[in-house]
Amino acid sequence: VQLVESGGGLVQAGGSLRLSCAASGSIFRFNVMGWYRQAPGKQRELVARITSGGSTNYADSVKGRFTISRDDAKNTMYLEMNSLKPEDTAVYYCSADTGTGVIVRYWGQGTQVTVSS
Repeated sequence: VQLVESGGGLVQAGGSLRLSCAASGSIFRFNVMGWYRQAPGKQRELVARITSGGSTNYADSVKGRFTISRDDAKNTMYLEMNSLKPEDTAVYYCSADTGTGVIVRYWGQGTQVTVSS
């Protein structure tokens, strides 16, 4: 399984970005897909996740600003980020979980998001 993120970059505070996570093969097999982020000196944290049935969860810090979605036909997951803040600056990683009982999690290589004030 290969996950490739794209769409990161430099944006001013208040701006928007859309991240994409393209998977090799069908994403229908993934029970849960998610976006995580890691800022310098901090632990990786969950930003948002989406189940195969379309249920979503968000970190409190991004609720109302970020939207996660998935397009099974395109084997791609997205993270629409609006009203970006400097504290959103981090490397963003996509993840995909598969399996029952024993869950196997796959990670992408990450994409840098930098929000300037």
